[in-house]
Amino acid sequence: MTTAPAFVLTEAETALLPTPEEVAGYREHGWYLSGKLFTDQEVDTLRAATDDYYEGHRDRTLPVRPPRLAAWEPAHGPVQRHNDYVHYESDAIAAILRKPLVGAVAAVLAGAEEIRIFQSTLILKPPVPEEPSNQVPWHFDKHYWHTSSSEEMLTAFIPFHDCGVEMGTITMVDGSNRWEELPSREDATRHFAQRDRSELESILAANAAHNGAEVRKVPVVIPKGHVSFHHCRTYHGSGANLADVPRRAISLHLQDGANEYRPATRPDGSPASYNHDVLVRRTADGRPDYADPEFCPVIWRGAR
Repeated sequence: MTTAPAFVLTEAETALLPTPEEVAGYREHGWYLSGKLFTDQEVDTLRAATDDYYEGHRDRTLPVRPPRLAAWEPAHGPVQRHNDYVHYESDAIAAILRKPLVGAVAAVLAGAEEIRIFQSTLILKPPVPEEPSNQVPWHFDKHYWHTSSSEEMLTAFIPFHDCGVEMGTITMVDGSNRWEELPSREDATRHFAQRDRSELESILAANAAHNGAEVRKVPVVIPKGHVSFHHCRTYHGSGANLADVPRRAISLHLQDGANEYRPATRPDGSPASYNHDVLVRRTADGRPDYADPEFCPVIWRGAR
């Protein structure tokens, strides 16, 4: 049996990996702002590819429509746009997102030898401050990944421009990745867009109180080409876009190589699921394979 080759970084790319002190900071605070991982040309290429995507270009489409697919289309109007699986449907988008340096940074933060894409969501927040969908309430990503075995999954938030407070940049609840979560009778796997914002504020406050913690909200100001990473248990959200141009970005959800499907249930006892479960191939024992290279390609493999 042959082993797949490891990925290689240049000397300049290696210098951009998180230091041990930065990894310790990620573990403590739940988020990390990278150096410049993408050149301006790469970001502009990514933006152009997403322009084509919005205009209808697809290199392939999903073989079946998952039950909770985010799939904005023009008929939905000037709401906040979310489109999942863009790394699968567009080769040009995938070519940028699969940059090994992004995977290597994630591997260092997660303490993993391998990083695979789990999901990618194209986001456009229009400059319409009064639009309710532009306000992203507090949540953490592991809420939606109950069928994933890993506790080290993380998300890379990649804006296509300088992204600051005025644009409604991603905002972290500092240190919330280390909180013990209160049990809930609600179905936490429901997307935040289908849940009441005040309810989610109350859940955040209750979890902070349970952990004797302060709710400290930290907006992450992200220069073009830099990337914000956050742990799968870090509460985060964002405010309205008060600028005069759209806020455009991709949330690239990443899984460590050890992650695999596990059975999980909702509070009512019904089985939990993720969109992958109707798309990916099956393992030898019949479970959805979260290492399916068609939907979950490897973007980094190397020494821990």
